[in-house]
Amino acid sequence: MKINNTPKLTLFHCINSFKETASLFDHCQVKTIKMACSSMTKDIHLLKAFEAGADAVLVLVCPNKGCRYAEGSIRAKKRVDYVKTILDDIGMDGRRLNIFNTSAKDMGSIKKIIQNTIAQLEIIGPNPALNHFN
Repeated sequence: MKINNTPKLTLFHCINSFKETASLFDHCQVKTIKMACSSMTKDIHLLKAFEAGADAVLVLVCPNKGCRYAEGSIRAKKRVDYVKTILDDIGMDGRRLNIFNTSAKDMGSIKKIIQNTIAQLEIIGPNPALNHFN
């Protein structure tokens, strides 16, 4: 299913896992939400991002065993996995929500994550909770 509009992404990220750079967002609209630690990622905030119009939501966390707060990335992953099941249960497709271990220094990997997300949206389509008809 082809997306006719520019894909809308919401990107939650730990301040240590991502540094915003406009060149990463060439083919999409991105709303970034900066957190002191990815452990602050809450189920309700992920769901509200979809309610606010996101076609996909990404959560960028510190590399494995690289979290300054010991378990922030682990807590975030558990919450993302839980919300993915909710999205599947309500027919929104859990593939719209993903979590990645990243480093702010590795902009190439982050750009590839965004590109892959946009490609995935070409397959699964826009956010079905919103009216995307022209």
